[in-house]
Amino acid sequence: MHTTSKKIKNVQPIRRLDQIEGMKKALLKYCSYRDYMMFTIGINIGLRIGDLLQLRVKDVLDGTHIVIVGQKTEKIKRFLINPQLRKEVKKYVRKTKLKSDDYLFPSRKGAGPITRVQAYRVLNKAAEMADVPDVGTHTLRKTFGYLHYQRFKDLALLQQILNHSNQKDTMIYIGLTQDLMDETLMDFYY
Repeated sequence: MHTTSKKIKNVQPIRRLDQIEGMKKALLKYCSYRDYMMFTIGINIGLRIGDLLQLRVKDVLDGTHIVIVGQKTEKIKRFLINPQLRKEVKKYVRKTKLKSDDYLFPSRKGAGPITRVQAYRVLNKAAEMADVPDVGTHTLRKTFGYLHYQRFKDLALLQQILNHSNQKDTMIYIGLTQDLMDETLMDFYY
């Protein structure tokens, strides 16, 4: 058997609303308003972390949709910013005094946005404080997908939103396959 000293982290969506609230509280208390907004926007629009971190204020507030060319796919994607999220973003921009051309999640070091590594550290710090397991940068997008599926039960639509090539990949990505397997094994005892 081949073993490695590097631990592979199995990143999961956050499935419970109380854990989402716990993450938000921890981000506000132990991290920053910027980090809270990164989490909030991430779980509400489902962008990949690399695309999320590159957003500028004008990308979010100038229009009804975020329109980007995805870093990974190089395809144009449109993401609606619903009224509740728009209100939160406006409040954040006002309180932090960000300008239109500023990155939405600016680094405190230099002129760019925070890095993926910094985003990972922030999310893990909050997850530790909120006692939420298996968190990484993909958790934001996976949480969006999981909650979207739980609300609308439309795997085909979610596949399109996440830009997956098939529904099986979408099910695995949002942890639905694992949930179904766990459910069948819960009372399986002979």
